[in-house]
Amino acid sequence: MSKLLSEYQKDTFELKNRLVMAPMTRSRAIGNLPNDLMVQYYAQRAGAGLVVTEGTAPAPEGLGYARIPRIFSDAQTDAWRKIADAVQGQGSRIFMQLMHTGRIAHVHNLPAGIRVIGVSDIPAAGQMWTDEEGMLDHSVPEALSTAGVEDVINEFVKAAENAVEAGFDGIELHNANGYLLEQFLNPNVNNRTDRFGGSIENRSRAVLEIARKTAAAIGKDKVGIRFSPFGTYNDLLPYDRAEVQKTYEYLATELNAIGITYIHISLTPDLDNETLQIIRRQFSGTIILCNGFTSQTAETALGEGIADLIAFGQPFLANPDLVTRIETGAALNAPDYKTFYTAGETGYIDYPSLTLADK
Repeated sequence: MSKLLSEYQKDTFELKNRLVMAPMTRSRAIGNLPNDLMVQYYAQRAGAGLVVTEGTAPAPEGLGYARIPRIFSDAQTDAWRKIADAVQGQGSRIFMQLMHTGRIAHVHNLPAGIRVIGVSDIPAAGQMWTDEEGMLDHSVPEALSTAGVEDVINEFVKAAENAVEAGFDGIELHNANGYLLEQFLNPNVNNRTDRFGGSIENRSRAVLEIARKTAAAIGKDKVGIRFSPFGTYNDLLPYDRAEVQKTYEYLATELNAIGITYIHISLTPDLDNETLQIIRRQFSGTIILCNGFTSQTAETALGEGIADLIAFGQPFLANPDLVTRIETGAALNAPDYKTFYTAGETGYIDYPSLTLADK
């Protein structure tokens, strides 16, 4: 019997199956507002027990990419409500991923007059797309003051409150993939000398303060977080392995004390089983693993005792009926990489689903 397709419950966290739709930036939020096209996209994929939305900016400075959504005003909160309703109406739960891009940004992608900010003033190598001028180097960030970090913390909390007001079951803090929260953790990026820099405890402080204050504001059962230990995405240079392990052991221990509902771990090439076991020992809530899984390898992972749930990214992108395809053993659609971040319906809501005759 498939464990992947079985119901899941831990405390108040109940899901109809153990499949998670991973957060995936799709760049369809014209004007940075959720729209009816996005409602259709998420509704198509509500076979997942848990849907985690694409990264959504908690503040204007967090809108580093073209056409990503936001959740820091009443109008944005109202626009998200249709998406929450569409997913929950099919018996699924939906969490909003809160993503502040930090230094992974270009000013052309931000509202007029808004500057790029970062943990420090160290620019990220590489380029990103702007609708205005195509590919451009990342902008040089302005280092946050201590008071500025406190503002960011409060912006995350308010965004979480807005997500719950919009009807979401909870939020996921994007502390991975080289965005602002993970920038605090990495000593190659974080050269601060205040209470948010230096030791592991100081570099973890912003993340934990956001988690703690968010849990107090909306309920600890409505808070998850994403990790990518040893990740180098978005110009995060590697640092001492033992220090990385100590960082995530500390985070898992403190998050367990706060009592958040899940940790969502993006498997990176250098992430070893020892580090996963450390996180598992320190955290008694739900653990989600993500990246590169098939239905077969997901079943194996669920049986090995670290993962409670498995997240699928590109398979859900290209297969709105992924759960049905897994149930029936049907072949999967291949993703069209050229349309991952374009602005229209193509490669977004037009992937074919199985007909009854195909099942």
